[in-house]
Amino acid sequence: MKISYPVFKSLLALSLGTLGVCMSEFSIMGILPAIAQSLSVSIPDAGEFISAYALGVCVGAPLTVLVARSRPLRGILLGLMIVFILGNALTALAPNAAMMIVARFVAGLPHGAYFGVASIVADKLVDRAFSVLAVSIVIAGATIANLAGVPCSTLLTQLVSWRLAYGIIAGVGLFVIVGVLVWVPRLPGLKDTGFRSQFRFLKLPGPWIIFAAIMLGNGGMFCWYSYISPFMSEVAGIPSSRMTLVMMLAGLGMVIGNTLSGRLSIRFTPAGIAGAMQGLMGLALLLAFFFGAHAPVALALMFLCTACLFGVSAPQQMLLLQNARGGEMLGAALAQVGFNIGNAIGAYCGGLSIDSGNGYAGTALIGALFALLGFLLLWGYARKYGAAR
Repeated sequence: MKISYPVFKSLLALSLGTLGVCMSEFSIMGILPAIAQSLSVSIPDAGEFISAYALGVCVGAPLTVLVARSRPLRGILLGLMIVFILGNALTALAPNAAMMIVARFVAGLPHGAYFGVASIVADKLVDRAFSVLAVSIVIAGATIANLAGVPCSTLLTQLVSWRLAYGIIAGVGLFVIVGVLVWVPRLPGLKDTGFRSQFRFLKLPGPWIIFAAIMLGNGGMFCWYSYISPFMSEVAGIPSSRMTLVMMLAGLGMVIGNTLSGRLSIRFTPAGIAGAMQGLMGLALLLAFFFGAHAPVALALMFLCTACLFGVSAPQQMLLLQNARGGEMLGAALAQVGFNIGNAIGAYCGGLSIDSGNGYAGTALIGALFALLGFLLLWGYARKYGAAR
């Protein structure tokens, strides 16, 4: 069975949700200096806003399992979008740093659960051979967010205000609700095997290997990428007025990486694709440390890193879903938990590197170490379990 037009429309509606969620998450990377100035905090301290969002993701995933594990899947998606709208509206209105941390935490609550539930819906709509491709279509919304949405947020910040940018992001949630109601079919909830049974798969080593690899890979990437705006300005010498174009290039890398990953999934295992992409990411970060002062090289390496970041996303999402029989909702959401724990650790370690005097270039070296450790875990997983699709 190929992906039919009605199924594609359903995937498109789900993809619109990932677009909104990832605009919320990633827009802050390109406008962090403006937010820091507006709220009277330093750029490293503003990195705590990124960490607060990541913490919300980590809390929201198990909370959704607790509250809604057996409810109809479409209803869960709608509820998550309501929380999304609330969190981003609070972000746009936050009067100080303390309230901003609260707002980013609330905005992060639906993130992992949305990706998890959307991945389950996508998997149920297609044959297994097309599962990674279907999930990559859902995740494509995240790449479009970074190709167009995040640069638009950066431009809006430069022309008007970062608050307007986050107000528009909150409005995206309304379109997602309409899309889900119109295009996503009613699907029954997952079988309720009890709360404890949802966690039973975590007794096995496979999910933990994948989770650790996700955490290390994203931690490595966001150690550097959380501070991509000042890195490009102060290390590579690119004027801040060009940052919108820089973020568009980063988004293009994400689109190409996600598309390539979906195509490769028809021929290769998710473990093999994820391992290759993460190893390449680690190498690119290492090169960014040594050669990031050259603007063309820095831009090319950023493009490669963002391509790999989203090239590993759909395969790792499916790996956790495949290793979470009986706890699919939690398993699928744990991919996003791993991503965002990595984001939080990465942003924190990058801030420590900057504060210790290593500058913005030092964030790439720490990031390379994290990403290469994640590659070793995926390589080990592929050798032991890689034959399974």
